[in-house]
Amino acid sequence: MTTADMPKHGEPSRHRGPSGPRAQAPKRRTFTTAYKQRILSRYDSLTDPVERGALLRREGLYHSHLEYWRATLADKGEDSRPVPEKSASGRPPLTEAEIDNQRLRAENERLTAELARTKAALDIAGKVCVLLETLSESTDSDTKPTK
Repeated sequence: MTTADMPKHGEPSRHRGPSGPRAQAPKRRTFTTAYKQRILSRYDSLTDPVERGALLRREGLYHSHLEYWRATLADKGEDSRPVPEKSASGRPPLTEAEIDNQRLRAENERLTAELARTKAALDIAGKVCVLLETLSESTDSDTKPTK
């Protein structure tokens, strides 16, 4: 901008807003604390790096934004991310579907074992029945009534 481009003292400017060399530059975005916390929690809930990258691209953010937000929110004493409970292996907590899947697998194993025991008991009962019939027939034929 040259002095010729600047308005003279007392003369109205040609455009609204601030004047100067960066008057036409785009303004920086500002983010509310609620937005920051929402994005951080959504980012932390995603486990797939592809999904995390898609979130950042969709929001027009960089990973450095998230790290800076976490640091500033921690300085303010605000919770930047939910602290997930970790299992003994250090993995994140299971989803409802995974918990349901584990429950169904355990139930399936229990029922399979119960079925195997029932089949074994029926097999033994059948063999006992055959043995008793054999013994009954042999005792009937061995003893003849004497008069």
